[in-house]
Amino acid sequence: MRRQKKQIQMHNTSDSHHEHDHGGIERQKQGISSFEMQDSNILFEILALKAGDCFVDLGCGAGDFSMRAAETVGPNGTVYALDRWPELAETLTQRAAEKGLENIRPLTCDISGPLPLDDNIANVCFMANVLHGFNLATDTEALFGEIRRILKPGGRAAILEFIKEETPCGPPIHMRISAEEIAEAVEQYSFAPVGVVDFGRTYLAQFTVVS
Repeated sequence: MRRQKKQIQMHNTSDSHHEHDHGGIERQKQGISSFEMQDSNILFEILALKAGDCFVDLGCGAGDFSMRAAETVGPNGTVYALDRWPELAETLTQRAAEKGLENIRPLTCDISGPLPLDDNIANVCFMANVLHGFNLATDTEALFGEIRRILKPGGRAAILEFIKEETPCGPPIHMRISAEEIAEAVEQYSFAPVGVVDFGRTYLAQFTVVS
């Protein structure tokens, strides 16, 4: 694949379905949600969350991924949804209550600093089209050092980003990052690549904690 170096395996799930707007793209342009930019059913199959898992959604925006994760991990699991905007936390709290989801914990914080979470609690730390807003050269230690801290042994960082090519929507090409660039940035924090899945306009890169 020309988008990734050979050592990162790329599985392609894209089809014509992903080229249509299903109502989520305007939210993505506003930087609120990108839930409908790819097939969410396939995405959550790949994330392979189990009942009782702890899922941390960093930069959760409107909370669509958090809501889906809360349904998946069930009442014995926990979803921490973090975003810097208090109004998003308030809205997500209301949405969760309307659906009877009591396992979502919306938190207002700046995810570029210390996270208000204990060590070794998360099975999966997830970021959806958030990482390109960081500078990998300067922000890696603060961000991935904290992700490494809160992940359980064997836990995963799952990063959804736009492909590093021109697409009809998304950030400008100079801001986009490839899965290989992420892998190089996180290697020093004891993360090993799990794999990359190509959704057409976006990709999901997963990295596991290694000792």
